[in-house]
Amino acid sequence: MGFYDLSKEERVKRVEKIKNNILSDISANEENYILDYFSDEDTYIRKTAYLSIGKLFKAHPKLQSAIIDKLKNFIESDSEKVRQTTINAAGELGITDFGLVSNFFDQGLFDPHHSVRNAVIGSIKKMSDKNPIPTLEWAKRYLHHPNKEIRREICHGIELRGRKHPQDILPLLKELQYDQTARVRNTLIHVLGQIAYKKGCLETVIKELNTWDNQELVEKAIDEIVDVHERYKNFAALTQQEAIVYIEKHYRPFDT
Repeated sequence: MGFYDLSKEERVKRVEKIKNNILSDISANEENYILDYFSDEDTYIRKTAYLSIGKLFKAHPKLQSAIIDKLKNFIESDSEKVRQTTINAAGELGITDFGLVSNFFDQGLFDPHHSVRNAVIGSIKKMSDKNPIPTLEWAKRYLHHPNKEIRREICHGIELRGRKHPQDILPLLKELQYDQTARVRNTLIHVLGQIAYKKGCLETVIKELNTWDNQELVEKAIDEIVDVHERYKNFAALTQQEAIVYIEKHYRPFDT
């Protein structure tokens, strides 16, 4: 029976049981329960497991070294689900102490399985949102990596911080404006759209785009920003028409 096939009361009990079993494993230097949860076919069981790791890390300082040691072992697992959940668990720890887990993301970026690399993106999103300074400093190291997928993953990963604080990630995004890979440029355009529709963000993004040099990319980004205001009209601070009026007034076209 899947996690969300259970009643709400049963789910609460299951979450507590998973956390207690993981605590038991760590305290006894065992790993059977943890590996079962980390490799479970049910996404929500794996999520409960990595969230439990984050909670236990905060609640039991004396076990923190043991938790890190477990994660170091699990990142070498033959199971992509275990590696994926390990990265997500490291992301929970990185929200408060990125330096402690940065090596997990150095490794996860190059994992052969897409689910693990996607976990890196998800973790960068939550860490850059909650713990931006060290996370974004780390991300800068990979902006011009020879591997195009690494550049794309970094671009995508810093998006969430930009939805509230676009000024924090726009300097990094600017470095990608001449990237030669279409997949990276498309992700860049997507991210520019995603960070432009919340309150106060369009103004910051347009001001920044006025300093960019790549006319073709900037114009595609403007089109995406306008489109996003319609696609996300229930969440956007401005209507699409209001966004268009603002852009027409403040965007500096390249031929003027």
